[in-house]
Amino acid sequence: MATIIAVTACPTGVAHTYMAAEALKKTATMLGHSISIETQGAIGAASGAASRGTHTALTADSIAAAQLIIVASDIHLDMSRFAGKMIYATSTSEAIRHPAQVIEAALALIGITSSPDSSAAAPATAEAAVAAKPQRQRIVAITACPTGIAHTFMAAEALKKWAAAHDCDIRVETQGSVGAKNLLTEAEIAAADVVVIGADTHVDTGRFAGKRVYKTSVGRALKETDQVMQAAFALPAASAQPEQTSAAIQKTPNQKSTAGGAYQHLLTGVSYMLPLVVAGGLIIALSFVFGIEAFKQPDTLAAALMSIGGGAAFALMIPVLAGFIAFSIADRPGLAPGLIGGMLASQLQAGFLGGLIAGFLAGYVALGLRQYVRLPANFEGLKPVLVIPLLATLIVGLIMVYVVGTPAKAIMDALTQFLQSMGSTNALLLGLLLGGMMAIDMGGPINKAAYTFGVGLLASHAYLPMAAVMAAGMIPPLGLGVATMISKRRFTADERVAGKAAAVLGLCFITEGAIPFAAKDPLRVIPPCVAGAAVTGALSMYFGCELRAPHGGLFVLAIPNAVNFLLPYLGAIVAGTLVTTSLLMFTKQPLHSA
Repeated sequence: MATIIAVTACPTGVAHTYMAAEALKKTATMLGHSISIETQGAIGAASGAASRGTHTALTADSIAAAQLIIVASDIHLDMSRFAGKMIYATSTSEAIRHPAQVIEAALALIGITSSPDSSAAAPATAEAAVAAKPQRQRIVAITACPTGIAHTFMAAEALKKWAAAHDCDIRVETQGSVGAKNLLTEAEIAAADVVVIGADTHVDTGRFAGKRVYKTSVGRALKETDQVMQAAFALPAASAQPEQTSAAIQKTPNQKSTAGGAYQHLLTGVSYMLPLVVAGGLIIALSFVFGIEAFKQPDTLAAALMSIGGGAAFALMIPVLAGFIAFSIADRPGLAPGLIGGMLASQLQAGFLGGLIAGFLAGYVALGLRQYVRLPANFEGLKPVLVIPLLATLIVGLIMVYVVGTPAKAIMDALTQFLQSMGSTNALLLGLLLGGMMAIDMGGPINKAAYTFGVGLLASHAYLPMAAVMAAGMIPPLGLGVATMISKRRFTADERVAGKAAAVLGLCFITEGAIPFAAKDPLRVIPPCVAGAAVTGALSMYFGCELRAPHGGLFVLAIPNAVNFLLPYLGAIVAGTLVTTSLLMFTKQPLHSA
């Protein structure tokens, strides 16, 4: 006999909540197991599925004595109190329709099956016997990067290749710039042996309660796939891990990951901000087709385009950045104070720096209020919709107005003035730094830091860094593409094909096109790429090139006035490409089999 605890919850907290509780209670009793059930709904938690008049939640003693937790819920629940317990998660409808299968599947997690002498349990036992047969390992995964383009899909492909090579079944959900694709179903998650999350942005893990979850960066999932998968399968069972998240998700004790850190929160904000920046920047660039100051004429198309791009899209840039930094830290309770704090930063002209401060401040204030403010059970529902937004917004707003706004504005004004008035030596040094950063990890954290710096300054009308960043980011794939065409003896047949694709990606400003070459031969590929990108960044800054569009690569240069000095800018890109290609001729030796 097993000692089971169940929690049921649906959005209204009425019909499905109690029907699921009753079904689980009757079936567990019939199978000879002891069960205590807590129902959670519109009026809070009530213990005892059959008795709606009892409002006592599960006690700490009953949770401690339980061997297994079954969560049948259609809403997000805080499960931190179940830390260290094995959790089986399902929906209320599944618990209502198939309670025996739910209980049997849950018991299988702790190695218990019902007695075959019980006729009522016979069908479920037969299913358990089938499930006990050797099966292919089943993996579900999520990949996500800030832009949701190259790294996201390349990491997904790497995981799929690993699974195919090791005779495993895998389903990968990609969370990118166009939303989530190949969404994982509840059945696929329930059947999975392990969950792998390769992400540099916030990923909601609540649906993986009770599963072994391995979190890492999208870069490691792409470049160190075998090590990641071996570590994922080496994770202990959920009940063996004393420290768990609120969703009871397993983590590697010594796991090297960006997950949970300030950098991940920053990248989450950047990932939501980028569509606004890209769309707004390109629309602003389109307004320059009619002349660099044509938008100043009222009631013209140029003025309308500037209103859309600059007046609307760019106005939302800082609030969205701050809002989703706070969302990454504190989940939904952080969103409102983050957005409002970001809007205040924009109104106070505190710029990108003010938005960063507002986002982190709002996130940690909301997180602290969520963790430390305690209300009676019947009023807990007010916390996420009233208490936290009100108090967090008030605290963040007052700090932004009276403490942060003026100093942040002064710093941004000084930085903007420095960029606009710096001499050639300083321009060369800054360009070298930004250019090298764009190529050293080709879409990784350092690359994203440089790009974020350039994008953030667009809101302050400082366009020099953006030009250097985009030009330098094009160099690694362009240089490799050219090298594979003019020196075929140094590359395999597959690399020569990949080189053509890399060149196209380079023209589009997708630095990640160089990753397959860098991952295969980093010592010979990365230094030439860094050198070429640094030269391009330095030349762009030296020539005083300003770019008003944050993406688009070579194609955006077809928009008149998008860049102020077109020919010098193109010259910087060509020079960097030649530097990278020439150095590759030196570092890459001819292949004997070529």
